[in-house]
Amino acid sequence: MNISDTKATLSFSDGSPSIDMPIYKGTIGPDVVDIRKLYGQTGKFTYDPGFMSTAACNSSITYIDGDKGELLYRGYPIEQLAENCDFLETCYLLLNGELPTAEQKKTFDDTVTKHTMIHEQMNFFFRGFRRDAHPMSVLVGTVGALASFYHDSLDINDAKQREISAIRLIAKLPTLVAMAYKYSVGQPFMYPRNDLSYSANFMHMMFANPCEEYKVNDVLVRALDRILILHADHEQNASTSTVRLAGSSGANPFACIAAGIACLWGPAHGGANEAALNMLKEIGTVENIPAFIEKVKDKNSGVKLMGFGHRVYKNFDPRAKLMRETCHEVLEELGLQEDPLFKLAMELERIALEDEYFVSRKLYPNVDFYSGIVQSALGIPVSMFTGIFAMARTIGWIAQWNEMIADPEQKIGRPRQLFVGSPVRDVPGIDQR
Repeated sequence: MNISDTKATLSFSDGSPSIDMPIYKGTIGPDVVDIRKLYGQTGKFTYDPGFMSTAACNSSITYIDGDKGELLYRGYPIEQLAENCDFLETCYLLLNGELPTAEQKKTFDDTVTKHTMIHEQMNFFFRGFRRDAHPMSVLVGTVGALASFYHDSLDINDAKQREISAIRLIAKLPTLVAMAYKYSVGQPFMYPRNDLSYSANFMHMMFANPCEEYKVNDVLVRALDRILILHADHEQNASTSTVRLAGSSGANPFACIAAGIACLWGPAHGGANEAALNMLKEIGTVENIPAFIEKVKDKNSGVKLMGFGHRVYKNFDPRAKLMRETCHEVLEELGLQEDPLFKLAMELERIALEDEYFVSRKLYPNVDFYSGIVQSALGIPVSMFTGIFAMARTIGWIAQWNEMIADPEQKIGRPRQLFVGSPVRDVPGIDQR
């Protein structure tokens, strides 16, 4: 973080003295005006609901340029990582800042693999949930409960213990997500297998049963791996900011990740791919698309096109291009091109990419549109979509949390407010109210 030669000057029309504020330059992206001394010098706060123009931290992990449609993990374009790396390589990169050598990759893969089992006593936790409990509810509870089992890695000021917690979270999330699914459908839990890759192991725990051998399909495993890479981190989004805010109080990493999962559960954040698939089911058939499109264009209808456009990307979502390729690969591998739901999705995609209404508003299909279709084709039920998102994003959360704890400028998060309630008043007696 380099300080700029130029400063920002804030002046007031009421005769208050002007103040100079430092400007910092990042490696790439917008400069930031340092307003930390604003209140002390002026008695005023800034006002920025939703943090539309506020940098809450400095970070060297992920960079997004929404106008260019660019996403970088540690400087590497997401397109190159998704083409050339697997998910655990990406995890290593996000945690350590560099891609692993062959030897480092083997050690890291082995370490994660050896931590995929959960404490046997945790099996009893699941009995406390109703069978129809939402998997995200189960995940919030069980991930938070990990802190009850791993007291040896809760000292957040010890870098080695933080590393152990990171490995445990990355390794155990697939096991817990798969267990949440198995519990919901009344099937026995499947233990992790050390001879399978991270994504293959997850699919085995999801879809295998003790009665017969589960055959791993490399095309489908690669598709899942790509979903995980594309969702691994996304800068200071709502759930990542939640993890950082929880972590700023000194909370243990398992509690912080559980807080991130709770935030991700919100339909405006992690539920977008679920909403996109539900929209397709509501449209029903290809013949109904024109009428649906007309409703979307009518501002008074209240009908929204889910899975299109993005808060950050004002161009094509770079993750969507990769997910689109994967989507078509999976549909072809499984022979689902003629499946009514997937035909409907592809036709909606075609219309949206050609219709001037959507093109002019840059409402391109986003990663959620395609990942929902891919997960559905893989046999993953809609209720599990956000759980898989949480499984992918855990590495981003833990990398961001780790960076925050090690940051000497880190303070407990304490946003300010613009108070618009009643001024001071006296409490009247009950007979005067």
